[in-house]
Amino acid sequence: MRRAAVAVAAGAMAVSLAACGSAKEADGGSSKSSGSEKKGDDIKVGLLLPENQTARYEKFDKPLIEKKIAELTNNKGKVVYANAKQDATLQSQQVETMITNKVDVLILDAVDAAAIKNSVQKAKDAGIPVVAYDRLAQGPIDAYTSFDNVTVGKTQGEALLKALGDKAKSGKIVMMNGSSTDPNAAQFKQGAHEALDGKVNIGKEYDTKEWKPENANSNMEGAISALGKKNIVGVYSANDGMAGGIITALKAAGIKVPVTGQDAELAGVQRIVSGEQYMSVYKPYAPEADAAAEMAVALAQGKSLDSIAKDKVDSPTTKGVPSILVAVTSLTQDNIQDTVVKDGVYTVADICTAQYKKACDKLGLK
Repeated sequence: MRRAAVAVAAGAMAVSLAACGSAKEADGGSSKSSGSEKKGDDIKVGLLLPENQTARYEKFDKPLIEKKIAELTNNKGKVVYANAKQDATLQSQQVETMITNKVDVLILDAVDAAAIKNSVQKAKDAGIPVVAYDRLAQGPIDAYTSFDNVTVGKTQGEALLKALGDKAKSGKIVMMNGSSTDPNAAQFKQGAHEALDGKVNIGKEYDTKEWKPENANSNMEGAISALGKKNIVGVYSANDGMAGGIITALKAAGIKVPVTGQDAELAGVQRIVSGEQYMSVYKPYAPEADAAAEMAVALAQGKSLDSIAKDKVDSPTTKGVPSILVAVTSLTQDNIQDTVVKDGVYTVADICTAQYKKACDKLGLK
């Protein structure tokens, strides 16, 4: 079976990410903890994740980070966890609680990258270093790990073009971007436009509130009504959750066109197997979680990040943040076995439930 993986080398991506920021604080991005007291393995790590609608955070990110911190601290490190449930105000309160509880370091995946800026500053003022996880939070963060988000968008756009082939300009596509409060969404959109502009006709484009599938579903229903179901040839969806809502709307209207995604959620992988969704972007969670844990432990212990974080990224408020950027892969029917199954994210049994067994057999997933 032909392998269709499109792997991207992470190190080469640092320059393009750094160019996205307009540095205002030349002294930001310290590679050492702002606390003067060096600690051993008995550290307290605050972990703040943004929401629980997307399956990855509770199923993968949290347990992976907890596991790696335990490994790095001889099971002495403690993780204090909170999920903001897509509420930026709640997340700010959670940062305050972490400061009160005197955590030694924060791993922060921001609901709203700009709104969290003051909270990051408060942590910094309290001597608590902050690792921005997955999303580049504003404020004086000490480290960052994620994927090259512009490349993610390009990967999605290029996959949609491949699926459309010579039909790319025969009708209109709909672009379903992520939340306007998420800086990653803007970079996904940028990369997608770089791949798609001039090669397709964009009929409707949306920034989807809170990344919610139900909002994507409503937007898609509006696009179908506005454009006419016979005129839509494809849909750019920024992630798998929204792709599910989009596909529900398409099926209700009797439309079958290529739809992209991201995160390789189990439901998304199953839709790829069945042919309802064309692709997803597989972002291996373990390397990102491990990177966050390694940087957090080092910062909590007052160590330098020089040997860990090889890249530098600029945010709108902080220049030269030590960063680790992880490679991504375009996931299609052709490489499910070689990616999410091989890496142990899902077993064939997880994917190939009774509903999908026939499609799995056809693809040779056994």
